Amino acid sequence: MIAPILKKNDSVAYGVIATLSVVVFAVVVALGKFKLVGTDIGFPPHYFATANAVINSMVTLLLVIGLYFVKQKNYIAHKNTMMFAMVLSSLFLVSYIMHHLLTYDTHFGGEGFIKYIYYFILLTHIPLAAIVLPFILLSTYRGLTSDFAKHKKIVRYTFPIWLYVSITGVLVYIFISPYYSFT
Repeated sequence: MIAPILKKNDSVAYGVIATLSVVVFAVVVALGKFKLVGTDIGFPPHYFATANAVINSMVTLLLVIGLYFVKQKNYIAHKNTMMFAMVLSSLFLVSYIMHHLLTYDTHFGGEGFIKYIYYFILLTHIPLAAIVLPFILLSTYRGLTSDFAKHKKIVRYTFPIWLYVSITGVLVYIFISPYYSFT
């Protein structure tokens, strides 16, 4: 049995999760209106997008490894793997904000059937990415407080959405990166 890392206090946790989720959502929405394009950071800002794809790839791998560990009942390895996924996801968020703060939107230039595939992936990725954060945070809280019955219940929905968002994030990068200007 894994000892709880956090003391259970649902009312505080719900408030923190709600606040973080709303703040992150508001910041991401504000990126459409507020830009610092032209700021010299010493390298092309689209490198953040490349970093995001690498981070998302690593998160995808960690999610699958975390699933493997929990299926093997290696709960300590599962917890450590998932905490690493959380750290990388936090790093992703910072990099995502920097990329979108420092660049204008890039538009997909593909034609034909590939365009429909891209937009399908993008239009499913965006809303799921927007709604998954509070569920990831709640899942993490449930795990860290050793409330495993509730953790398992919410992860049943959170895991596939988080996995889908991390995979499609990489796919969106693969589709859109040829249209980035790295100069």
